[in-house]
Amino acid sequence: MTRIPAPHLTRRTSLISLAAAATAGPSLAQSAPHAQGNSWNSPDAKTTIFETPDFLISLQDTSQTLVSLAPKGVAGGFDFAPSGKFTQRLADGCYRLGDLDLRVRSEGDTAWSDHSTAFKRTKVKALPKPKGALASADITPSLGGVPLKVVRTWAVVGGKLVLRFTLSNLTTKSVEVGGLGIAMVFDNIITGRHLDEAHDVASFYDPYVGLNAGYLQVNRLNGQGPSLLVLPETDTAKFELYKPILNEVDADKKLKIYNDAERRNMTFEGFYSWMTNAKGFADTEWKGIEQWNTPTSLFIKPGQSTTVAVKFVLSPTIREIEPTLIKHNRPVAVGLPGYVVPTDLPADLFIHAPKPVKSLAVHTAGALEVSSASTVKGGWVKYSITGKILGRARLDVTYADGTIQTVHYKVTKPQAEAVADMGHFLTTKQWYENPNDPFKRSPSIMIYDRDKNEIVLQDNRIWISGLSDEGGAGAWLAAIMKQLDNPKKEEVAKFERFANTTLWGQIQTPDGPDKYGVRKSVMFYDPEGMPAGTYDPSINWKVWSAWDRKGAADLGRSYNYPHPAAAWWTLYRLGRYHDSMTAGESWQTYLTRAAETTKAMMSKAPYYTQFGQMEGDVFLYILLDLKRENMTELAAEVEALMKKRVEIWQKLKYPFGSEMPWDSTGQAEVYMWMRYFGHQDKADVTREVIMAYDPAIPHWGYNGSARRFWDFLYAGKQSRIERQLHHYGSSLNAVPLFDAFRETPDDLYMLRVAYGGLMGSLTNIDTEGFASAAFHSFPDAMKWDAINGDYGMSFFGHAVTTASYLVNHPTFGWTGFGGVVTHSGSMVTIAPKDSGRRRVFIAPAGLWITLDAGKIASVAFDTATGKVSVTFEAADQYTPKAYVNLETTVKGAKAYSLSAPKELGAYTVKLGSGPTTVELVPA
Repeated sequence: MTRIPAPHLTRRTSLISLAAAATAGPSLAQSAPHAQGNSWNSPDAKTTIFETPDFLISLQDTSQTLVSLAPKGVAGGFDFAPSGKFTQRLADGCYRLGDLDLRVRSEGDTAWSDHSTAFKRTKVKALPKPKGALASADITPSLGGVPLKVVRTWAVVGGKLVLRFTLSNLTTKSVEVGGLGIAMVFDNIITGRHLDEAHDVASFYDPYVGLNAGYLQVNRLNGQGPSLLVLPETDTAKFELYKPILNEVDADKKLKIYNDAERRNMTFEGFYSWMTNAKGFADTEWKGIEQWNTPTSLFIKPGQSTTVAVKFVLSPTIREIEPTLIKHNRPVAVGLPGYVVPTDLPADLFIHAPKPVKSLAVHTAGALEVSSASTVKGGWVKYSITGKILGRARLDVTYADGTIQTVHYKVTKPQAEAVADMGHFLTTKQWYENPNDPFKRSPSIMIYDRDKNEIVLQDNRIWISGLSDEGGAGAWLAAIMKQLDNPKKEEVAKFERFANTTLWGQIQTPDGPDKYGVRKSVMFYDPEGMPAGTYDPSINWKVWSAWDRKGAADLGRSYNYPHPAAAWWTLYRLGRYHDSMTAGESWQTYLTRAAETTKAMMSKAPYYTQFGQMEGDVFLYILLDLKRENMTELAAEVEALMKKRVEIWQKLKYPFGSEMPWDSTGQAEVYMWMRYFGHQDKADVTREVIMAYDPAIPHWGYNGSARRFWDFLYAGKQSRIERQLHHYGSSLNAVPLFDAFRETPDDLYMLRVAYGGLMGSLTNIDTEGFASAAFHSFPDAMKWDAINGDYGMSFFGHAVTTASYLVNHPTFGWTGFGGVVTHSGSMVTIAPKDSGRRRVFIAPAGLWITLDAGKIASVAFDTATGKVSVTFEAADQYTPKAYVNLETTVKGAKAYSLSAPKELGAYTVKLGSGPTTVELVPA
């Protein structure tokens, strides 16, 4: 397969243009006079190099801000700081590590005043260096009339680099600091870099806003060590809030204070500030918005001084972040299985801290029930957490020294109940029936606006109301993927009506030379060809995204093909494994459509098939089912097409690009095909890259939340560049991590990340069943987006990988991920509470139990003999028997068998009116 040039303006080019327009601000060339001419030869470009035990660093001479933070011993000139952009970022409004933002007011004043060392650059006054210091300066002149004296010092303390700010009140009035933000500027700039370079030199960073236990982790894009941790060095440096540094300009197009000139777009997420105090913002711009922590202010009396300091520590690898924190006497919280707590599935919280716990407090009161502490070996303390009130919850842990750690939870309905609510909402509130629809979208399941509580019938991002692309297919894809493990006859019947009329006939071409081709949108903008009044005049249709007939009918975007392929595949499995569940077409027709859609992607939309597709792992599931059904000709065609893609990928260093300059959604497919075709080395590379942008943090929003920051532009209601929490990347990236864990079940860290992504996809579902595209993490929003957008891709990932995992950890003991664990003597039992209850992994045995139909009530594992017993739930009208697959995934582990007949490659167990139990025997 060759890389095919795009024959026309690509969606990638168009989306970048849209992002640039949406985030329009001054360009660096316009706002940065030093960026023109020989900026490298200006006085502001001069730096001084210093050496610490961990780093080679350089500071700008005129400002003493950090230019380079290069860890020793890392090949290729890797730098955590964006040193390569230094001479292009010399001007006002270009933040660097060491810059400080303040919002203050003096006693008696009501208005706040704003100050930033980055806003109007002024040469700082170098000071004599205290003992252990690398550099020290009075930076007050650069803060524009602030009523404080501020001294910044770079020092080495205990062998670690420390950044310290000392604020002194030399006035006669108390000064309230309502905003103190330390700029966190690391090299997450992908702009101008090809994929290999970005993975080799760039980093992503995520916060744990855990107050005194908080930290920032900076991971290299390739997943290799070391990782950088920014930690509080003083109690005053508590991590209270994470504030984005935006690109906002005033009426004269000049950069506002607290903003950076570097454009935020798909190649640059933006920089952030570590806020130790944020009350001055919470009471004004963000008034009425619930933040992660209660915002506070700091009072400095006349004649007093306060020091705020952070330090920079290296963790050898991503998986060693928590041991590194413990080594540096930081409180560490580990939630098992995580921080999303369904009301029927309690969680455990393990805490390791240098000081004993003094008290616990829950906010909102009563949202969580916390057990008494029990001790665990290795210095850990264990609490049991039970969810009581739906929604966000925070556990405040106060230690004996007065420091506070916050752990952030989300309480949900039981998983099966939440998923049932979603299925009902999608097939009722989001069901569109209008035989006179001008675009022939009826019947269908369409995108919904939760603010207005109505279907989105028109949007100038034409795909949103056009049933295709991720942003328009998201609703109907979620509806069918819900049926994979939890089919409901009336919902399936509705979906079949949609599938066999609107999907097969409007979205997908049903006949002719373009048969199986998938349109970019069913809706289009053609005011001349459509009746007067068709288009809402209040919407701006003069944008590139309002595709005309030809643009909407284009079949050339490969990313549109996995959605119908997944729908046909799911309908096939419903028809094959359940009695009378489908009626529209035969299971043979549905599987054939799934396979032919896969083939059509390769022939009608080849350009982007050079990249992994979101939900692209569905093509592997289709291939496996084709082989099992002995549809050998189709299977051979699909396999050959996929192999051509893999032959290209296995030669690439990082084989997962996208129509975007960088992406986190094709990795799952790349990983699965690499494994299938025997390229384990490339699967391992892919796995570690996922671990780089998918963090394990004691916070439901960030834990397992794969990196996404542009899709609100294209599939959200509040359209902007913003770190999205639990966008569809979270669950899609969980798929390969779970697969990798089943091969290496001693990697608990990876399982925690995977489970966080899996459960994150359920947090999007509200109490009535509406499922949002993602959560807005910026402090001016802190809410779920109001439309479904591309949520369906998220639920696809959840549906194909949801399971319960039984693990025995050497420190934490027996733990269930997705199920309730009990043990008596040598017998350990897990009762699945995951949304599907069709898959269970017994880690000590390396045994992967999956059902094609039926439900698992419990699995018991005898640690003495290795025997396993599985209890199934009762039969229902459509599921008279369970289809059971047994796989040993760990090399060298014993195979298991079941005394039962086989059908479709699986053991079949006849289900009764009550529970049915079978025994699995190891070889």
